[in-house]
Amino acid sequence: MDFAFIITIFLIGFIGSYISGMLGIGGSIIKYPMLLYIPPLFGIAAFSAHEVSGISAVQVFFATIGGVWAYRKGGYLNKALIIYMGSAILIGSFVGGYGSKLMSEGGINLIYGILALIAAVMMFIPKKGIDDVPLDQVTFNKWLAATFALIVGIGAGIVGAAGAFLLVPVMLVVLKIPTRMTIASSLAITFISSIGATVGKITTGQIDYFPALIMIVASLLASPLGVMAGKKINTKILQVILAVLIAATAVKIWIDIL
Repeated sequence: MDFAFIITIFLIGFIGSYISGMLGIGGSIIKYPMLLYIPPLFGIAAFSAHEVSGISAVQVFFATIGGVWAYRKGGYLNKALIIYMGSAILIGSFVGGYGSKLMSEGGINLIYGILALIAAVMMFIPKKGIDDVPLDQVTFNKWLAATFALIVGIGAGIVGAAGAFLLVPVMLVVLKIPTRMTIASSLAITFISSIGATVGKITTGQIDYFPALIMIVASLLASPLGVMAGKKINTKILQVILAVLIAATAVKIWIDIL
């Protein structure tokens, strides 16, 4: 493993984790394709889809720790939302993470493409008035939240993505949670989800530990910096950035699948 390999993996982890903290996602929505396509482009390494999903699962675990810690003050973390969605997604992500061992690389990429496409469509649905509700008066359908989280967990566990890139649109569009509370709470839910996905990947031997360690270091440094940036950016701009990011990734994945 040379210096170029370490720097490349570190930068992929840093960029993805910065976006993770800023937008309330685990970061796999961008790190998955970056790990899959960038190292081979420079002749540094060529990871399989199984290896990429395994590295992503471990990295997300640490990126979300940094993000949640940075959001621990200010009333942004909705405990009821985190408990209901977190419990359901933990079960789903473990099932998906363990079951992914039985899938082909093409199948893993297909699941990722479908999830990204659904998330992209949802992000472009108008979200009027959700940020006008005071944070201490936010309500939501608990069982609807748990059901969606379970479904997201199964699919996201397969690709090692923890599911935040789909959870955020669900929380904004379906549950009508204010943007900043969505970002903060989704990081906490994603942390819980990543436990199941990570255990599933480790027990089935899908982790390449050296690049995963590099990504972890980058995550712990970059995620809190992303949170600081996200708190200062207008919520509409945050929604647009996430929508464009998810849509671009969905297009790229589907081009490769087709």
